[in-house]
Amino acid sequence: MLYHLLQPLAGEFQLFNLLNYITFRSAAAFVTSLLVTFLVGPIILGRLRRMAVHQVVREGTPESHQGKGVTPTMGGLILLTAAILPALLFARLDNRYVVLAMAVTVWMGGIGFLDDYLKLKQKREGRKNEGLVERYKLAGQIIVGLALGLYLWLQPLSALPGASTTVPFFKYLLIVPVASWAAWLYVPFVTFILAGTSNAVNFTDGLDGLATGLVAIAMVTFGLFAYVHGRVDTSAYLQLFYLRGAGELTVYCAALVGACIGFLWYNAHPAQVFMGDTGSLALGGALGAIAILLKSEFLLPIVGAVFVAETVSVILQRSVFKYRRKRYGLEYAQAHRVFRRAPLHHHFEMLGWPETQVVVRFWIVGILCAILALSTLKLR
Repeated sequence: MLYHLLQPLAGEFQLFNLLNYITFRSAAAFVTSLLVTFLVGPIILGRLRRMAVHQVVREGTPESHQGKGVTPTMGGLILLTAAILPALLFARLDNRYVVLAMAVTVWMGGIGFLDDYLKLKQKREGRKNEGLVERYKLAGQIIVGLALGLYLWLQPLSALPGASTTVPFFKYLLIVPVASWAAWLYVPFVTFILAGTSNAVNFTDGLDGLATGLVAIAMVTFGLFAYVHGRVDTSAYLQLFYLRGAGELTVYCAALVGACIGFLWYNAHPAQVFMGDTGSLALGGALGAIAILLKSEFLLPIVGAVFVAETVSVILQRSVFKYRRKRYGLEYAQAHRVFRRAPLHHHFEMLGWPETQVVVRFWIVGILCAILALSTLKLR
């Protein structure tokens, strides 16, 4: 918004020339996002406390988590406000990359908000806290995934084919369906990536600051990729496909990083507020959308390896339990679980790791994965 309002005045006021630089607007979005969390955070937190919007403790979680039932949730409202507002101020709103990424983030956040709201309503009415029925939640994720996939296929954002993707570690390798009918496969592929990433972040959001820190690390990584993809000179030097306009996503990534770091002020152990599904689904949707828009879907499992491990642990735990219960009976299945608890972070807690230790060590793994992902820029 500020770019469109002030940049035309650059001829008279040279200071406004700074708005032409993505690096300046990214830094401004980051700082503004931090300030918004510090200004808006206490207001939203106070409101949530007065409304008694408390965390719903899931069954099967370690005993140390039982006291968290009095901690406010739906703190994702802080994250969304702190990410979207600076992006609206400093990003170019005529850029389709940014508009699509923000639209997916808000849509996913809306699904999460509805889920959190229903959990709160059911809790007050003395009913089981199931929230939004899983199939309805998945339906909402599939709808936005199909919409994004269809749009990118029919209205490509760059000179590259809409139904295409790149592969890490290879220079100028573009996967494009040979047959025209096979291009349809791109739409469910995008849907799978988007729904899978949003749910993966949701699974990871189980310890104070865990998901928030990991998303911040991932967003820094994708922000750098967006910047180099969006520059003709840098993309040519690194032998990457040039994506005209993709550099603007750097501004949005910076806003998301600032929102996550600012939210950690309230979410660090012991947490004053949890993001809830409002935040986790929104952040997961943003992460998945940015990877898709940059045609870096296969880079996502490297950057978000911790999210992948958390999701696989849940799928493996459930699948093996159901199989063993059907074949050997309930008692055998309960006594022979793959993990002591799922998702994976609870397994390490059950092994005796303190919560803060699990979080920091998972952050370290996330940083190492980010470095590995960044190494693909040169290892081609």
